[in-house]
Amino acid sequence: MENVSNANKLESIKSLQSTSTKLENALSQMTQKRANTTLVKKRLNAINIGLAILENVWNQRPHHYTKEDLAEARHVLTGLLPSIENSYAKSKAGSPQRTLLERRIKALELAIQAIDDLSNT
Repeated sequence: MENVSNANKLESIKSLQSTSTKLENALSQMTQKRANTTLVKKRLNAINIGLAILENVWNQRPHHYTKEDLAEARHVLTGLLPSIENSYAKSKAGSPQRTLLERRIKALELAIQAIDDLSNT
């Protein structure tokens, strides 16, 4: 995996933690409204796997995911990128939203790269 600065590592982990929290809140609200939660559950699981893999690579924290879990998470994370990149393109330069989206894109790309690296070993 490419050399990633400690600042970028911290930002990426915080970004995925924040994304996980947002998805947990969305899942809770959707469950209360009895809405279909399948997609949110898949995304939440993928984000949590991506976070665990980054923490495994950078902080040597163990993970318990199978190759199939990693493949599914990679597929879901890759599928999230286009919509986030689209939102980023529409955001105003220098805005807090743009910074958040920039960090989220970088975090997802690093998580995908880490999953690829682990899958190829």
